[in-house]
Amino acid sequence: MTPRLGSAASRRPTLADVAARAGVSVALVSIVMRDAPGASSATRERVRRAAEELGYRPDSRARLLRSARSRLIGVVFAVQHAFHGDLVGGLYTAADAADYELALSAVTPGRDERRAVTSLLQDRCEALILLGPHAPTSYLAELAARMPLVVVARPVRHRTVDVIRTDDIAGLGQAVDHLVALGHTRTAHIDGGRAPGAAERRRGYRGALQRHGLADAALILPGGLTEQDGATAARALLDTHPLPTAVTVFNDRSATGVLDVLRSAGIDVPGDMSVVGFDDSRLARLSHIALTTVAQDTQQLTSLSVARAAARLDGSAITERELVIPPHLIIRGTTAPPTR
Repeated sequence: MTPRLGSAASRRPTLADVAARAGVSVALVSIVMRDAPGASSATRERVRRAAEELGYRPDSRARLLRSARSRLIGVVFAVQHAFHGDLVGGLYTAADAADYELALSAVTPGRDERRAVTSLLQDRCEALILLGPHAPTSYLAELAARMPLVVVARPVRHRTVDVIRTDDIAGLGQAVDHLVALGHTRTAHIDGGRAPGAAERRRGYRGALQRHGLADAALILPGGLTEQDGATAARALLDTHPLPTAVTVFNDRSATGVLDVLRSAGIDVPGDMSVVGFDDSRLARLSHIALTTVAQDTQQLTSLSVARAAARLDGSAITERELVIPPHLIIRGTTAPPTR
C-alpha cells in the first residue's frame, strides 16, 4: 500500500522516531548522535541500532542553523574549468577535517561571479573561497572587508585578500626545461588569454627560453580555457613555418583540443610534436590522453585554503597573506625527443 503523505514511511526519520524505537528520551538520542558524554555503551549501541534501522541521518545543516555560528564556507567555482572540480573535492575533505560545511555556487556561461557570490552571501556563509576568480581587485577587496576571503589560483595584490596559489612561473619553467632537455629548440606556448594565472605562465615560458638562450625562438599564440580555444590555437599553430616541435598549453582542457587538431591533421604526438598541459586534471590522467602536464598540488591548495579561512574566523595571527605552492612536472605519453 502506498504510504500516506506525512506518514513515517514518507518522511525523513527524526530524533523522536529514533527515541521511540530505542525506548529512550529524545535528549539521550541527541547525546549519542553528538557523541557527547552522558550515555552508557549499551545505550549508545541501542540508539545507533535504532537509527540504522530507521535510516536516520543527522541533519548537519539544521544543526548549523541552530548554532550561533553557521560554520559554512562558501565556494565559488567555474563549471567550465575541469581543475576546479578537483579542487572542490579537496575542499570537501579539508572542510570535513576542520568541522566546517561547504556551500557551493557555480559560475556558468549564463551566471557570472557576482551572482554566484551574492547567492552565498544570502546563505549565512562565514567566509568565502573563490577559485580562480576573474573579478577586479577592487571587488575582491570589498568582499574581504565584509568577511574572510581566500582567493585560490590567482595572484591578488591587496593587503586584505588572502591568496593560496601555485607558482605558475615555475610551472611553465619546468615544462620548458623538460622540452629543452629532450632536444626541442623550436617551441610554442598557447596561452590562457585573460584567465587567472595566464600572464604568469607566459612569463614562465619566456623566462625559461631566455635561460636556455632560446629567447628569439619564443612563439606565443592566443588561447583560452576550453577545448575549442585549444583547437583554434592549434590550427593557427599549423600555419607557422617552420613548425615548432613542441608546445606548452595553458591548461589540460585546452591541451585536449590541441591534441585533437594535431592528430586529425596527421601530426604524430609525440613523434612530430610534443604537447605539455597544465593542472594535472582528471582529463590529463585518462589513459587515451596520457598528457604530460604540470601538476598543481590540490591537497596543499585546498587544505591551506580552508585552514586560512578558519584561522581568519578564529582571529589567529597571519604572517603571510599569500602562500605560493611549488608545482611539479608529470611526464606521460605526449612528450618525446624531436624526430625532425
